[in-house]
Amino acid sequence: MKTSIKVACVQAVPAFLDLQGSVDKTIKIIAEAAEKGVELIAFPETWIPGYPWFLWLDSPAANMPWVYQYHLNSLELNSDQAKQIADAAKKHNMHVVLGLSERDHGSLYISQWIIDHHGETIAVRRKLKATHVERTLFGEGDGSSLQVYDTALGRIGALCCWEHLQPLNRYAMYSQHEQIHIAAWPSFSLYTDMTAALGAEVNNAASRLYAAEGQCFVLASCAMVSQEMIDALCTDETKKQLLKTGGGASRIYGPDGGDLATPLAEDEEGLLIADIDLNHIIFAKNAADPVGHYSRPDVFQLVFNAQHKPNVIYSAPAVHSSIEPTNLDVTAELEVEGE
Repeated sequence: MKTSIKVACVQAVPAFLDLQGSVDKTIKIIAEAAEKGVELIAFPETWIPGYPWFLWLDSPAANMPWVYQYHLNSLELNSDQAKQIADAAKKHNMHVVLGLSERDHGSLYISQWIIDHHGETIAVRRKLKATHVERTLFGEGDGSSLQVYDTALGRIGALCCWEHLQPLNRYAMYSQHEQIHIAAWPSFSLYTDMTAALGAEVNNAASRLYAAEGQCFVLASCAMVSQEMIDALCTDETKKQLLKTGGGASRIYGPDGGDLATPLAEDEEGLLIADIDLNHIIFAKNAADPVGHYSRPDVFQLVFNAQHKPNVIYSAPAVHSSIEPTNLDVTAELEVEGE
């Protein structure tokens, strides 16, 4: 496994509510990063098809037309559009961690798709708990989404947005000896005059803390809000006060919490690029390994259920038949089979 890696964070405006446009822009950015020698690229939260800001601006009833369009433009992972992205990763020999609204039949999930340099899926993980009004649109992940994965570039993990503010999430990830962490954020454009909690300073502090606390590299990718999005979403003066343009604040942090790339302006599209050396983690771990020598499992322990929880558990293989059902006593048959 190599230890010196060129990584990149995306800071850009999404092709809002335009699935094919989102795919095209994703592929273009991957190609641009490849020209700069990037081996791992991180995209923002729900980069495809853009973050659903409308959830924070109006009532559920008023938002239903937006919900309809958002569903139609979310990405299905078995689709032609998804294959285009996987093919781009393969073509450019790049690992890609893509933030998306994942459409799985009738439900949507805030997901991160981890693709290797052969265009193969390493994992698809779902945000464990959608935040606040996000829960009116998105479902939830389970413990299987809090995983760190062995890759050709090291042990890679990912979380979305305020998953970084949940201490138990962080500790579950640290316990798996993560080396490179992808922190996906939407944009810091919402309620900026009302609360610090949704702003760049507080949330970049969460990403920086993750790097220092977990002694890993953090690629914190953040999208932006365009004037075109404001014009579509903010139909009155009140809404224009709630959502602002810009909001980009991508960062790359080292395992000591230090900045590894010069930030872009909040309204500037581009890539943050850094050369990282995984061996630098050794120095940080020597000082404070939270799941090793700097832990006290005799005092504190985390109970973590990492298993996937399906909705249906079949006790016997499903039987498919073209014969119409009769008045057989199915319950009696099941009791016999279970003996």
